[in-house]
Amino acid sequence: MIIIQPIGGLCNRMRAINSARVLAKKRGETLKVIWNVNPELGCPFEELFQKTDAFSLRNIHSKWDPQKVFYQLTRMVVGNEELRANRTEQGLPDAYLASLPKNLYIATEEHFFPCHDYSPFQPTTEIADRVNAITAGFKSHNVGIDNKPAIGKSSTQAFIDAMQKELSMNPSTMFYLATDDLSEEANLRRGFPDRIISNETRDLSRDSVNGVKDALLDLMCLSKTDKIIGSYFSSFTDIAADINGIPKIVAGEES
Repeated sequence: MIIIQPIGGLCNRMRAINSARVLAKKRGETLKVIWNVNPELGCPFEELFQKTDAFSLRNIHSKWDPQKVFYQLTRMVVGNEELRANRTEQGLPDAYLASLPKNLYIATEEHFFPCHDYSPFQPTTEIADRVNAITAGFKSHNVGIDNKPAIGKSSTQAFIDAMQKELSMNPSTMFYLATDDLSEEANLRRGFPDRIISNETRDLSRDSVNGVKDALLDLMCLSKTDKIIGSYFSSFTDIAADINGIPKIVAGEES
């Protein structure tokens, strides 16, 4: 059995679990997920996703959880630095995999094997119903906006330019906006009146159950658009596009 403790926020955890699924399949082993409910992500797995047969799972609420500590003391622990040092674009090389013992405990936020299958991450009925209620307002052409202007080159103006370009190509375009910055949302609504849909009652905290549920709702709504304009180096952008295989561009980069 391989044990994965995904760390970081929601999308980093989903990618790390997916990578571990690939590794477990390659090694013919089962997979167990240790899901730490902590200030980075304050929500148990089952409050977000339906039960899956792809892996077993244990929620913990402390880094000193006795079972977690036991696993770490009795297994080889592999973390971010080692994975970064050994991974390639195709994943972990066979020679490195052969050097690893059976009893592995991986604690990482890294995407160490490519995997585009997010089928184990089916939102709960509550979240799915909320997504359906919002996306019922979508029109014939909808573009998702994952707006994090503080990240690298994806400035506010870069998003505005990309959105104007979309409207010039398709004047009926509607935008689903996911952002943690309420002033940014207000600016975009002024610039694009009657064109923006969002979860206007969202909780922006990530250390609460409701805040993480709202993050997943944004992710799923973005995934149901026709195209995503995203932020530079954003796992949220990448996974939202990957879930349903829709095209994406990064605001501030040439499309």
